[in-house]
Amino acid sequence: MSPVKAEDLVPHPCREQFAELDYCITSPPPWITTVVVAFQHYLVMLGTTVIIATILVPIMGGGHEEKAIVIQTILFLAGINTLLQVHFGTRLPAVMGGSFTYIYAAVAIIISPRYILFFGIWRVFIRFLSPLAAVPFVTLSALGLFYFAFPGVAKCIEIGLPTLVLLLIFSEYASHYFAKGSFVFGRCAVLVTVIIVWIFAEILTAAGAYDERNPVTQFSCRTDRSGLIHAAPWVRFPYPFQWGYPIFCAQDCFAMMAASFASLIESTGTLIAVSRYAGATFVPPSVFARGIGWQGISIILDGMCGTLTGTAASVENCGLLALTRVGSRRVIKISALFMIFFSLFGKFGAILASIPLPIFSALYCVLFAYSAAAGLCFLQYCNLNTRRSKFILGISLFLGLSIPQYFREFETFYGFGPAHTRSLAFNVIVNVIFSSPATVAAILAYLLDCTHLYWEPHVRRDRGWLWLEKFKSYRHDGRSEEFYALPYGMSRYFPSL
Repeated sequence: MSPVKAEDLVPHPCREQFAELDYCITSPPPWITTVVVAFQHYLVMLGTTVIIATILVPIMGGGHEEKAIVIQTILFLAGINTLLQVHFGTRLPAVMGGSFTYIYAAVAIIISPRYILFFGIWRVFIRFLSPLAAVPFVTLSALGLFYFAFPGVAKCIEIGLPTLVLLLIFSEYASHYFAKGSFVFGRCAVLVTVIIVWIFAEILTAAGAYDERNPVTQFSCRTDRSGLIHAAPWVRFPYPFQWGYPIFCAQDCFAMMAASFASLIESTGTLIAVSRYAGATFVPPSVFARGIGWQGISIILDGMCGTLTGTAASVENCGLLALTRVGSRRVIKISALFMIFFSLFGKFGAILASIPLPIFSALYCVLFAYSAAAGLCFLQYCNLNTRRSKFILGISLFLGLSIPQYFREFETFYGFGPAHTRSLAFNVIVNVIFSSPATVAAILAYLLDCTHLYWEPHVRRDRGWLWLEKFKSYRHDGRSEEFYALPYGMSRYFPSL
C-alpha cells in the first residue's frame, strides 16, 4: 500500500455551485432528452397527485368520478403554477404541485395573501439565514416525508421492492458501467423502471395473484382497482368554483393559514435544494420573496378551482434533477405542458394514474434522499469542530423529527392533536405547524443560530455566513442576473434588490 501524500489530506474545496451536472439551469439539452426527462417529471409528480386524491376524496364522500376530476384539476393547476414560477417567480426549474401539508378544504385559502405575498417579509427571513441554519431546514423538507416512502413500498412488497432495487441498479450502476447506458439507464432510469415493474404488476394481476387477498392489499397491488379509467371523462376543462361557491369558516381559514405557513417553509427548503441541483448560485432574498409571492397567487388559483390542497415546490421532482443530472429550465416548462395536456384529456392521464402506488413510493425512497442530501451540502461552509455548530445541528435535526412524530402518534391514538383547547383556531394552528418536520427544524435552527453566542467574533465565520454574504443582495454577484433575471425585459419594471 502506497504511503499517503500530504496533498491527499487537504480538505475538499468549497463550491458555490454544484458541478456534477450535464445540463444546468441555462443550458437546454437536446430535444429528445428534454421530452423524455420532462415526461419523467410529470410521472413523478403524478404519483403525489394520486396519493393526495386517494387520501382526501373518500373522506369527503367522493367516488371514482370525483377522484378523477380532482386529479385532473390538480394536474392542470400544477402545470399553470409551474409555468408561473419558472417564468416570473424564482425562475428555478422547480415543479409546483400538490402539497401533503394541507389538510382542510383548499377553498378557504383564498385569504392567504393576507399573510405574506409580495410584502417582503420572507426576504428579511432569508437575508439572515446562514448555511448552518439552512442544513436542517433543507434536509428535513425531504426527510420529513419519510412516511410516504418505504411504508408505502411495504404495502405491496412484491411490487415496491423490485422498483426500488431496479431504480438503484439502473441509475447508480448500469449508467456508469455501460458505455452507451448513460441515456437509457441514467436519463431514463425512472421511466424504464416504472415500465418494467408496471408490466410485472399487470402479469400478477392477470394471473389472479391477488384474487384471494384482503381488500387493502388488492387496492395497493392490483392494476385494475382504481376505477379511474372508466370514471375519467375524455375531455374536461377545470374551471373556477366547479364544486360550488366558496363558504368561509373562521377556523378553517386559520387552519389553512397555518398550513400555508408550513408549506411556505417546506417550499423554501426545496427551492434552495433545487438551486443546488440546477447548477445555480444561492437564491437572493428578493428572488425568494418574488417566488413566494407567485406561490401565493398559485394557492389562490388552487382554492378557486378546488384542488383540495395548496401548491408547494415538489420535493420528489427536486430529487429527479439530481438523478438525471439535468437541471434545465426548459425541461420543467415542457413537463408543465405535459401536466396541462393530460389534465384536459382525462382518459390518457387516468391510464398513467392507475400505476400502483407502491411503485411511486419506491421512487420516493431515492428522490427524497437526493433532496435531503442537498441540505447537507451547506455543511462545507461551516466549522463543524465547534460545540455551537454541533449543538444547533443536532437539536434542530433531532427535535425536527421527534416533535412531529409525537403529534402524529398522538392524533392517531386519540383522534385529535395534543393542542386540544376550546379554541378550535388555536388547536389547528398549533397541530398543523408542529406536525411539519421542516417547520419545526427551521424555527429551531433559525432562532438558535441568531441568538446562541451570536456576539462571539468567530461565530460569523463558523456559521458559514461569509460564504453566502455576497448572495444576500441581488446586485452583489453578477451570476444572479444570469440565473434569476425576469424574462422579456421585465426586470426593468420589477427590479430585484
